[in-house]
Amino acid sequence: MRIAAIDIGSNAARLLINEVSEHKKGKPEFMKLNLLRIPLRLGMDVFSNGEIGPEREKMVLDSMKIFSDLMKIYKVEHYRACATSAMRDAKNGAEIIREVKNTSGIDIEIISGDEEATLIYENHVAEGLDKDFAYLYIDVGGGSTELTFYENGKMSYENSFNIGTIRLMNGLVTDDQWKEMKEEIRKNINSKKPVVAIGSGGNINKVFSMSKTKDGKPMSTAYLKKYYKEMNELTVAERMSKFGLREDRADVLVPALEIFNNVMNWGDISKIFVPKISVADGLIHSIYDGLQKKK
Repeated sequence: MRIAAIDIGSNAARLLINEVSEHKKGKPEFMKLNLLRIPLRLGMDVFSNGEIGPEREKMVLDSMKIFSDLMKIYKVEHYRACATSAMRDAKNGAEIIREVKNTSGIDIEIISGDEEATLIYENHVAEGLDKDFAYLYIDVGGGSTELTFYENGKMSYENSFNIGTIRLMNGLVTDDQWKEMKEEIRKNINSKKPVVAIGSGGNINKVFSMSKTKDGKPMSTAYLKKYYKEMNELTVAERMSKFGLREDRADVLVPALEIFNNVMNWGDISKIFVPKISVADGLIHSIYDGLQKKK
């Protein structure tokens, strides 16, 4: 069975296509057939002007046509397309969603920040966790940051904050918003067990690969502080040259590191696991689980 997920974030849109193999016994196997990422940067328009401008609207329509064609070529049987923070906040979001449906046939649903956090849970993150630890799941996007706290294998707290990389780059995060996040973390991220973080999003994945930490091992927060200090002093062009980054990664990496550093500092956390998971993976799992329940 072939399943696709479309995740339209504030920074980029992604199409993930999976082949799901069902074995008679045991768990289903999810194999990635294709992943396409297009840096639409919707948040650049929305968080400053309140709506998606004509140029980026055309990019959305063109991207969805490509995604639709790819799904046909791969003979995708089931899909789900979700848009998050930027489309949610855009005055013309509903209008663009109608236009996408007319031009490419793709149905986009707008989801809340809490639903985003739940989708990550759909990745069965909690299943493989060592019960001797408590875990803070941190997903940093362009428009928002989702925090989910797991203790004894259960989710005990989740929240979505309008603090994201694109908002920070545009000076749209207030001291009061940071203060609220700090107070929420101090109040809710407490456990008798040691707390470790789990990070997701393109930025933390990039930092993880740069740190040369082995897959499956946690990365020390010292790397986050080190890279933030180094990169914050450089221009975007200098970051691209020194660290071999694309431009659309070099600019958002510093605000992403600022968010991760603050969250981990306020939660008194010194290590972070970076499994290769995303909202798109969560969407694929939620589609599959929904199909199983209908059987």
